[in-house]
Amino acid sequence: MDNTKVKICGLQGVEVLKSMINMPVDYIGFVFAKSRRQVTPQAAASMAAVLKEWEAPVIPRSVGVFVNPDMDQLEEVMSHLELDVIQLHGQESPNFCRDIKERFQVDLFKVVSVGPQQRADGNPVAYQDYAGVIDALLIDTFEPHYGGGSGSTFAWDKIPAYQKWTESQRIPLFVAGGLNASNVAGLIQDYAPDGIDVSSGVETNGDKDLEKIAAFVERVKQA
Repeated sequence: MDNTKVKICGLQGVEVLKSMINMPVDYIGFVFAKSRRQVTPQAAASMAAVLKEWEAPVIPRSVGVFVNPDMDQLEEVMSHLELDVIQLHGQESPNFCRDIKERFQVDLFKVVSVGPQQRADGNPVAYQDYAGVIDALLIDTFEPHYGGGSGSTFAWDKIPAYQKWTESQRIPLFVAGGLNASNVAGLIQDYAPDGIDVSSGVETNGDKDLEKIAAFVERVKQA
């Protein structure tokens, strides 16, 4: 398979991003949902401008992270920066996802929580209902408040069931949840997901840590 894609999520300032220039990072995520990593559209636009300074072979794509947004919120963000990807962590319906894709001409990543309570919201929509709508599936540890970003792993032996579906759909499977430089190589060697998504695992005291980011990216690309 191709190299595992790397997504660094929850960037909050241009300084760290400028120091990351030319690291082989494939996606940079900006969090617009309520979170301690939430940024304004203006701040995200400033950071997205830095991505244009990256040099090939890898120029990261910008990802906006939302939980149950409405069209007005998406319009507001997209008026400040043209995101490459919209990532949805909530109970957004397949029809709403289709509307977003048509409206903004973006790729759409849908996040599914994996854990004992992942159906606790009573939402009848299963990830299979997004067939033909989404451009990637991202599985993350169940977290009741923010839909992700828990900093803990889930049982990785659940990955193959999702993988089988994404392969049938010919879309990539991303894995998130509690990943860091010490455990990510094992995940890749055992399950070979198409992409890896990290946030808290490359932070120190809640701030992005350049050394941890570099170590994480290196482990992923080596594995």
